[in-house]
Amino acid sequence: MSFHSRLKQKDRPSGSGATDAPPRDATTPFVRAPAAGRPVDAAPDTAPGEASAGAQALMLATYLESLALVERMHRLLLDVIKDEFERLGIMDLNAVQALLLFNIGENEVSAGELKSRGYYQGSNVSYNLKKLVETGYMHHQRCTIDRRAVRVRLTARGHEVRRIVAELFARHAEGLMARELGNYQELDNTNMALRRLERFWSEQIRYIY
Repeated sequence: MSFHSRLKQKDRPSGSGATDAPPRDATTPFVRAPAAGRPVDAAPDTAPGEASAGAQALMLATYLESLALVERMHRLLLDVIKDEFERLGIMDLNAVQALLLFNIGENEVSAGELKSRGYYQGSNVSYNLKKLVETGYMHHQRCTIDRRAVRVRLTARGHEVRRIVAELFARHAEGLMARELGNYQELDNTNMALRRLERFWSEQIRYIY
């Protein structure tokens, strides 16, 4: 055996399973083996700041949708009441005034209490009270203790309007159940979320003033 042959045999690794490793070119990238338990092509972990920014963007989009829904539903409620009274041929009061009569019900209140009790949230309460008194739906009288204060209550015509609105809302509740559009638990959860939003807005107003 020549010297060169013995040299090649000496450099070759021993063992039956050994194979010649393919040569690695200088341009071949070196690939590090993945850590145990981590997939080769796994995405890098999201930074805490990026996750927080994503959650804030999602919250803002959902909040804006809620605001639009609240506004649209209020307008739709007035349209539903208006449509009912037009169907019955009652044209001498609007939906806002009918809803005010429904909210007052059996109570006798002052003009100031209409807002504090949540019966009316508009800005033109004096105008609507005046129109309801003129059309015979509401009776008003001066308070015996404070003559500057005026107490209001429903007349017989006002109670008839309240009955119509109450029956309308009762039909709505029955329709929601019959068409399986929601149950009392779902509506109660919605009301809880709206009350939390109402408290949050009230706190913002108190903070401003």
